[in-house]
Amino acid sequence: MALRLGYRTIKTAIGTGVAILIAQKLGLSFYASAGIIAILCIQVTRKQSFRAALNRVLACLLGLAVGIVLYASLGFQPVTLTIMILAFLPLAVRFGIQEGFVTSMVVLLHLYSVQSIDPAVILNELFLILIGVGVALLANLYMPSLEKELKGMQAAVERNFSRIMQEFAYYLRHGQSNWDGHEMIETEKLLLEAKMLAARDEENRFGRKGEDTYYQYFLMRQKQFDYLERMLPVVSKLHAQVPEGQQIADFLDHLSHSIHPGNTAYRFLDKLHAMREKIRETPLPQTQEEFETQAALFYLLREIEQYLYIKHKLGKSSPAPKKDREKTRQGQA
Repeated sequence: MALRLGYRTIKTAIGTGVAILIAQKLGLSFYASAGIIAILCIQVTRKQSFRAALNRVLACLLGLAVGIVLYASLGFQPVTLTIMILAFLPLAVRFGIQEGFVTSMVVLLHLYSVQSIDPAVILNELFLILIGVGVALLANLYMPSLEKELKGMQAAVERNFSRIMQEFAYYLRHGQSNWDGHEMIETEKLLLEAKMLAARDEENRFGRKGEDTYYQYFLMRQKQFDYLERMLPVVSKLHAQVPEGQQIADFLDHLSHSIHPGNTAYRFLDKLHAMREKIRETPLPQTQEEFETQAALFYLLREIEQYLYIKHKLGKSSPAPKKDREKTRQGQA
């Protein structure tokens, strides 16, 4: 079985080599440490990489300050390193830069190895930090687009939503079904994976705060899916076929063919309100079974209304391309 190298592995390998090469060409001592710093700073997303780089730079500066004071006061002894760790680590945690603790200790151990806090030695360490961090940031400027995967997940979620609603409609019409419900299980897993991938996509995009994002879209679909899960046991208990159930089935069928990133939920809300008022005008139930059936149908209408309201309220956050916005104007939801 062929091994597949990921983009992060390739970037880490190249970044490490470039950082070491630059440090070596500049004649820096401990030049291999520039590669170590580059490895530590190359992260999964751009934002994570910038945070890691900033934390490591700040931690190294703080570590150098603590190290200079303690080495000058206590000398270069093993006990000094012990005291240094005990003093430095709580400070790093206090300032939220503990991520850079290991990098800082590498720098401090360099000073211990050369037994000197000469300005030239300090400058050497600063150059190692800047080269490692700089190369890592440059390497992380490239991030492969997740658009194709996110679009595929978006389409899969919408297909499953459509199928689920069609199955609900079928059961309301016939009182029975051979549906195994696998779309429910599949959608739950798909939404979890999609939100994780969409969060990565947001981490790679700067300056998009407040704009349409896939994460907002999948969060909206997750909330809607919660209502679909709540509808399932209600629908499964409606064995009696009544005219009101047929109307709701027709409504769900129509809705199932209109699931789309665009936002026209308000149109379906208007139709649902009109249908509910029409059902209210029907004669009162005469038997216990009729009463329970009608109560369940009204509860189902309420759940469908909440499902639509989520899209009406949050649907504007979904990333709808130009062709999808055109479909929205034509009446899809």
